Amino acid sequence: MLAAVVRSGFAESRHRGILAVLGADGTVLAAAGAAGEPFFPRSSNKPLQAAAMLRCGLDLDGRLLALAAASHSGEDFHVAGVRQILAAAGLDESALQCPPDLPLDQAAQQRLIRAGAAPARVYMNCSGKHAAMLAACAAAGWPTATYRDPGHPLQRAIRATVAELAGEPVAASGVDGCGAPLLAISVTGLARAFRALVLAAPGTPERRVADAMRAYPEWTSGSRRPERALMAAVPGLLLKSGAEGVEGLALGDGRAAAFKIEDGAARARPAITAALLRALGADRLPGADPAALAAAGTVPVTGGGEVVGQISVTLPL
Repeated sequence: MLAAVVRSGFAESRHRGILAVLGADGTVLAAAGAAGEPFFPRSSNKPLQAAAMLRCGLDLDGRLLALAAASHSGEDFHVAGVRQILAAAGLDESALQCPPDLPLDQAAQQRLIRAGAAPARVYMNCSGKHAAMLAACAAAGWPTATYRDPGHPLQRAIRATVAELAGEPVAASGVDGCGAPLLAISVTGLARAFRALVLAAPGTPERRVADAMRAYPEWTSGSRRPERALMAAVPGLLLKSGAEGVEGLALGDGRAAAFKIEDGAARARPAITAALLRALGADRLPGADPAALAAAGTVPVTGGGEVVGQISVTLPL
């Protein structure tokens, strides 16, 4: 059991999961559940996919590279960034093949609804990844109309990169919520991949992705997301959440972890992540903000408009 929802002193729900924690030297410090069995990391795979796209010739850095690895909130700067990636490749948002959606950010969503706007592909949280896939195809001279096909040269390159960084073969391929191919690896493999990103030599595709995401965490998630707050609280932290309760993370020295909440609930993810970071000593790193880390990992349980409990974490460390 990784977490319990405690209401008025009573544990009303429990979240079980799988977990792997690696030391700076790559050894497994702790594992729980089927940490060596394949699963779908969902959007926690995006930094790995972005590294593969750079290897294929994608020409992005800084904020736009962070956006290529993002599950963004659909705020105005995210949408403008997606359009900028597409325009640089000679494309527009009609080339996107992710589903139409409204922004995840509540304020942005409500503003569009009041304006009478309809769901659009550019607002979908994976549109940065899809725009970058299209731009990578344009850079390599590959077809853009079939960029989601698992047999496309881009998707084959992504599969090879994911396997290399994870240190294990891709066990299965599925279809992600955005329609792009989704590659299965183990929780331990996901932790190894994040470790590889932060320890890569400066200037390599892997390190460029890690550095962009760490420099611009609001571009990989949103201005008001727990992921941004966690990365701001811990210098050098690379973190990427995925749907169905997935998290991958690494500290600058190579300590890394990944977990999957078995029931797919995302509500416990920030609390588990913050607890993991404290267990790794991230709150004692130079420049860390322990109070901000605690706040980002506090998930309140409310009743009658008041806080009556919170999510409590139990880690096998």
